[in-house]
Amino acid sequence: MSNSADSPGTGSSAGRRWAFRPVRLLTAAVFALAGLIFFTSFHTAKGTNIRTDTSLLRLSDLIHERSRNNGELDETNAALREDVESLAERDDGSTKAEDDKLAALEKEAGTHELTGEAITVTLDDAPPNATARLPGYPEPQPDYLVIHQQDLQAVVNALWQGGAQGIRVMDQRLISTSAVRCVGNTLILQGRVYSPPYKITAVGDPERLRQALSASPAIQNYMVYVNVYGLGWNVAENGTVTLPGYSGTVDLRYARPVE
Repeated sequence: MSNSADSPGTGSSAGRRWAFRPVRLLTAAVFALAGLIFFTSFHTAKGTNIRTDTSLLRLSDLIHERSRNNGELDETNAALREDVESLAERDDGSTKAEDDKLAALEKEAGTHELTGEAITVTLDDAPPNATARLPGYPEPQPDYLVIHQQDLQAVVNALWQGGAQGIRVMDQRLISTSAVRCVGNTLILQGRVYSPPYKITAVGDPERLRQALSASPAIQNYMVYVNVYGLGWNVAENGTVTLPGYSGTVDLRYARPVE
């Protein structure tokens, strides 16, 4: 009688078969998953090389491209607005008093050019290799060396408080709905993107504007970083300057209750 250990289907040989079967199933599952990944990658690439295809723009390139497009659209919009206003002025049926009132409102709204004495404030990042210039201060963290949204807002708010009649940030006029926002170390203003140095020009009494800048607690805090870590700060009088009128959309968006 043969030993049960040597019988077909029993003993060590059977044990080996059942031990190998889960491994084979696992191997098949791995190959199936790899095939799914390759198919998904091919479908995403649409036949292009994801790593080297120069037609695929990086996100930063796309942002700057959209910024340029927005600038061109703003210029087109401004030209069309001038045409519309020119046609409307021919015969709009309004009285002189109504025209004067409208002109005053347009001046306050910032949609027309503004000429007057002005100062320009320039803010810039510190050198990347900056160190603490004064004793008792820690070595700088990366955030210490770049301009932040709060810095730009502090300057704009101080200039308004100093009686600015109009403000231009970079090449755009601010109006009541303008939002000065930063993403990383870039400024996004009214659909366009800017990099430092940032220039803020305000029309008004230069002496009052300077006093407002000096009295701002937020700017006083910024000046600590200027003196310790080398952030850029410059205030210059420009003489007579003409600010452009705002040429973008003035549509307001607001929340509505769900019915």
